[in-house]
Amino acid sequence: MNFMTKTAATAGAAGLALFAAMPVWAQEAAEAVTEVAEETVTAVVDKGDTAWMIVATILVMAMIVPGLALFYGGLVRTKNMASVLTQIIAVASLAMILWVIYGFGLSFGGDANRFVSTGKFFLAGVTQDTTAATFSEGFEIPEFVFIAFQMTFSAITVALVLGGLVERMKFSAVMVFAVIWLTIVYYPIAHMVWYEGADEATTGLIFGWGALDFAGGTVVHINAGIAALVGCFIIGKRTGYQKEIMAPHSLTMTLIGTGLLWVGWFGFNAGSALEANGSAGLALINTFTATAAGVLFWMLTERALGHKGSLLGACSGAIAGLVAVTPAAGNAGPFGAILLGAIAGIVCCWFVMKIKPKLGFDDSLDVFGIHGLGGIIGSVLTAFTMLTALGGPAGDDYVLGTQLWIQVKSVLVAILWSGVGSAIAFYIARLVTGGRVAEEVEREGLDLGEHGERAYNY
Repeated sequence: MNFMTKTAATAGAAGLALFAAMPVWAQEAAEAVTEVAEETVTAVVDKGDTAWMIVATILVMAMIVPGLALFYGGLVRTKNMASVLTQIIAVASLAMILWVIYGFGLSFGGDANRFVSTGKFFLAGVTQDTTAATFSEGFEIPEFVFIAFQMTFSAITVALVLGGLVERMKFSAVMVFAVIWLTIVYYPIAHMVWYEGADEATTGLIFGWGALDFAGGTVVHINAGIAALVGCFIIGKRTGYQKEIMAPHSLTMTLIGTGLLWVGWFGFNAGSALEANGSAGLALINTFTATAAGVLFWMLTERALGHKGSLLGACSGAIAGLVAVTPAAGNAGPFGAILLGAIAGIVCCWFVMKIKPKLGFDDSLDVFGIHGLGGIIGSVLTAFTMLTALGGPAGDDYVLGTQLWIQVKSVLVAILWSGVGSAIAFYIARLVTGGRVAEEVEREGLDLGEHGERAYNY
């Protein structure tokens, strides 16, 4: 073999070796590019997610005014309608101002401890370019949108409490209570349930346990229900309670309010997915099915207790179903949601119609009986709706007993924190303002006595 032949053979062998090695090199190069990309990935603000969260925020706002205002207003006597509307729009407005001053800072402002955040007071450092994380890596929403969404939650929660105190509590006492209660009760519980810090020491206590609360079973409903229960004992019963007829003056208004609450609750539940995705879709359908079950099973329970199925019962059952599915909205299949709504409808109806009259306390509009009790039912039973047998999203490593204990102790913490903090807030409000109106004002009606106007002038 001459020199040229040897050279050609050597070059050919080298070429074949190089060709054979190319897939390996290509794979290594691709892996290197992937690693670099992962290190330099920039989170994007998805316009679809952002648009949905803005809509969800507006829907929750519609739950407060006019939804909750009309729901509660229709349930009181004519002479107190304007006072209820005034109290709700006022405390919701107050809650919004407090949220941007320091509420967001204490709830989500930055790492501090397991009970509160610190930072971003007066929304320091927040701009139209800053973002908040969603549940999908690499996708975020504008921070202002997240702040506004959570702001509506704080506003409706403090407004819910008022249902237990209507027709007798001074407007000034309502406002003093709201400031204190939001500060020492709502903001810490919101942090404990929903804040993920950089480490265990700064992550919210209940979040760190792994509790399931998709949209606020503990933060909103148990919190408000316990506060209303505590308040009705401290403020006292309405004059003539259980002696005089105190029938709702307009079930028409209450039905309108119920409809607005149900529609707004889609923003409340589906919005808590923080994205326009399958999780939001699951929360959407669960909000339909649980509520429908609550309506029907409350009315069936009325019948079983010897009463006729009523519009008031249907409206109450709708709220009970909505409350119960709130913590499970993204943690249950549609049939699990039906089960929650049915159980809440039955238990809450039985409590309101049979147990509360025997106990004799004056939770005027059954905030504890529906929101408190319904929230407890939903929060505890979310451990069961996670099961795949009920259509839930539990994985193979899901342990029912472990999760059930987490849910139970989370509920206990919320009850204890809200109970103690609410007592402090109500006692201070009573000390500063007197707490409730004079008996003559109560008999005349809070519309004229507290606000100098009537809801109706005909």
